[in-house]
Amino acid sequence: MPLNSGYVYRERVPAWARDLTVLAYLTRAHGHSDDAAWRSRLEAGEVRLDGETAHDGETLRPGQRLDWHRPPWEEEAVPLEFGVVYEDVALLAVAKPSGLPTLPGGGFLEGTLLTQVRRRWPGARPLHRLGRGTSGLVLFALTGEAAATLARAWRADEVKKVYRALGTGHPEWEERALTTAIGPVPHPRLGTVYAASASGKASLSVARVLERRPGATLFEVDLHTGRPHQIRIHLAAAGHPLVGDPLYAPGGLPRADDPGLPGDLGYLLHAERLTLTHPVTGERLTLRAEAPAALRRAGE
Repeated sequence: MPLNSGYVYRERVPAWARDLTVLAYLTRAHGHSDDAAWRSRLEAGEVRLDGETAHDGETLRPGQRLDWHRPPWEEEAVPLEFGVVYEDVALLAVAKPSGLPTLPGGGFLEGTLLTQVRRRWPGARPLHRLGRGTSGLVLFALTGEAAATLARAWRADEVKKVYRALGTGHPEWEERALTTAIGPVPHPRLGTVYAASASGKASLSVARVLERRPGATLFEVDLHTGRPHQIRIHLAAAGHPLVGDPLYAPGGLPRADDPGLPGDLGYLLHAERLTLTHPVTGERLTLRAEAPAALRRAGE
């Protein structure tokens, strides 16, 4: 891909960073880059503190504004094509391919579903997001009223969300409610990542066996809460991490042997169906994105 337009990452200095130097804070808070990389960015004038060019020896106060003006960079190539599943004056549903990030982040700015959708529908507002490796339905509101109505419905669990996933091994059960709490845990490269955590937030998925295969099980999963990477974590916590998942191990924690990043690919997870009440007409809609071949049952 050609160079993008660059981006400004903005944040407020947290309380725990009081009296740290700018360099020490950036290195601790954003471990994706080491001390030398952040020092180089400071020397290049890319980092600003309360609007002024920052220097590595300055000490911080909670609440200060810290901005990193990242210069244009060449993004990793991603699949940019998506399918339109449903469109009217208020709603847009598209089928996202695996490999395309939903929103900017993790090194992706213009190679995202949001950027591609807004080239055709400039006012589109995403109502949820899928992980980069997850394929399937993403719903957008095309008006402010539709966005507000559906956001309330989403929070109230009035939007039914059904996924397909290929997990390792064979469970002893046919259907189970998965309730492992999800919260941040340590990660060697990111500092923290969402995973199974006793101190995390309550979460609910309901998994059903669709098909047993040699060494693997095809699951259908109803998602009732929207924690980050919830299905990946819940199935891993149940002893059936997704086939090819580079991050989560049995138990729902990051792999002990060089865990990957949340956006790394390799797993099979698909957002297959959304059932919702239309925010304008009141009609009950069921939208469907056909699962990839590897996530279909024999004969489908």
